[in-house]
Amino acid sequence: MAQAATLNAELRERAGKGAARATRRAGRVPAVIYGNKQDPVIITLDPLELSMELRGPGFFSRVFELQVDGAKHRVLPRDLQLHPVTDIPMHVDFMRFSAKTRLAIDVAVIFENEEESPGIKGGGVLNIVRHTIELMCSPDSIPESLSVDLTGLEVGDSVHISSIKLPDDVELTIVDRDFTVATIAAPTIIVDVEEEEVELDENGEPIIPVEDEDEAGGEGEDAATEEGEAKE
Repeated sequence: MAQAATLNAELRERAGKGAARATRRAGRVPAVIYGNKQDPVIITLDPLELSMELRGPGFFSRVFELQVDGAKHRVLPRDLQLHPVTDIPMHVDFMRFSAKTRLAIDVAVIFENEEESPGIKGGGVLNIVRHTIELMCSPDSIPESLSVDLTGLEVGDSVHISSIKLPDDVELTIVDRDFTVATIAAPTIIVDVEEEEVELDENGEPIIPVEDEDEAGGEGEDAATEEGEAKE
């Protein structure tokens, strides 16, 4: 069973937009618990406690245990509304679940042992195709992350989903192909081309160099002399 994070909540007496605004003015965050064929429970949360959880990884893929007036609700966050300017939490939807519940969840991919990859050590670049992978599983079976071992990978090698071991009771939502998760790409080589400086005249037109007249004349005289000698 997945380790659930605990959040303390208080019951709200009234629902609706007006009641939600009053809750925010009182310094609390309105929220609701729904699902599992039970009546919704309208609650409020401490904004500081909620913000701490939001700063952690994978908020929507983590199971929470909400403690409300002595009752405990195992839930999964399903929606979060933030203020458009300040990003302060405005409302949270939590969904109850049962042992039979299965959901599509995006799980983060973690890449390990980059220093053991000859391709990366030689200047190659880790090109991440998928930062997350969508899995089908029960909320209690959601993995914190999926690990990719880069040991031994050379430039040109690819990591496919078939090389990642999935936990028990976890399935892929994409099953029709062995899709690529990451590749080791060749380093990008930037060649600096030095531009030849062109001298401009007073009108801004390029000055075309002219061959030295003496050299040109000398070559002409030598050619004529050689031609005369040939005739003799």
